[in-house]
Amino acid sequence: MYKKGINQYRQVGIKDQIATADPHKITQLLMQAVLENLAIAKGCMERHDLVNKAKPIAKATSIISSLRNTLDHEVGGEITQNLDSLYTFMLEQLSEASLTNNPAIIADVIEIMLPIKSAWDQIPEADKQAAYRMRNSAAS
Repeated sequence: MYKKGINQYRQVGIKDQIATADPHKITQLLMQAVLENLAIAKGCMERHDLVNKAKPIAKATSIISSLRNTLDHEVGGEITQNLDSLYTFMLEQLSEASLTNNPAIIADVIEIMLPIKSAWDQIPEADKQAAYRMRNSAAS
């Protein structure tokens, strides 16, 4: 009961953050959710709790697919191509990890996602604002 209440409270907090977030913050939240779900899946595999590993792997896979699908190949250049390749590789690895129940593969995906999120977290505010202006002017 207590755990359910905490999870509901957390979900409301996340929904509030998303409702007021800019696209950069949403991407940060999504990347954090990937890392959290991968940690849960890895823990399940290490405990041989194979029933409960599927849901966090599915969530992480879905989020990584969404991140990949939102890449702007017209504007992003080489960085976008590299991210696309990394996201594709992570998706392939998660499929393999799920099939083989190998937590080491999950750890490898975490190690790939961590520096991507870290780099995203370090984007200066001025650069974020410039990107928003460029995106908005392109949409006009």
